[in-house]
Amino acid sequence: MIEIKNLCKSYGKLKVLQDVSVKFERGMVVSVIGPNGSGKTTMSKCILGMALPDSGDILLNGKSVLKQHDYRSQIGYMPQIGRYPENMKIRQVISMMKDIRKEVKQLDEELVGLYGLEQMYDKRMGTLSGGTKQKVSAALAFMFNPGILILDEPTAGLDPISAEILKSKILKEKKKGKLILITSHIMSEIEEVADEVMCLVDGNLKFFESISAIKEHANEERLSKAIAKIMNEED
Repeated sequence: MIEIKNLCKSYGKLKVLQDVSVKFERGMVVSVIGPNGSGKTTMSKCILGMALPDSGDILLNGKSVLKQHDYRSQIGYMPQIGRYPENMKIRQVISMMKDIRKEVKQLDEELVGLYGLEQMYDKRMGTLSGGTKQKVSAALAFMFNPGILILDEPTAGLDPISAEILKSKILKEKKKGKLILITSHIMSEIEEVADEVMCLVDGNLKFFESISAIKEHANEERLSKAIAKIMNEED
């Protein structure tokens, strides 16, 4: 579904992505992990068209997305920190996005209901807590039934119940055959929702394997211990 070929990206002398190649298929939940500055966010931005790679290509269903924009309607994006006009109300933000995406007739407003956002529709974005902004971002990411979801630290700032609601939603959408990419530092969360783990270190692809294969390779029951052992082996 998405194929990344020899992707390279630098900012000045800093090499953020170095010849990264990977393929993601439908119905997969992939957790993208790595230390801060490893290239996770830059890879997501390249897929989303928010950053242009220096070289390499990104294919969606066999077609290059570079310098294209129509394909973005197939992707739902939840940033780690949502930035919204502070004076706009929740109602206005959601209405604005519906206007932008009016070609989508069947909306998925399940998270709007589960998070009780209707009861907060008249609150201005600038007055919301970080967790409530995350709920708005989550609702918008899933609302337009995208085939691909890119979720950047999706449970950061969410209370435990809200985090569980989101994890259940992720698993529900996976069953529909959607591709879901999640960046997260929370290993227990990764085990609950992901099938595969992609690890970037200093812009290089260290490994891309199933969770069961990672545990077997490291001979560890817990994913966090298995990944720590593999990273130490690499060093």
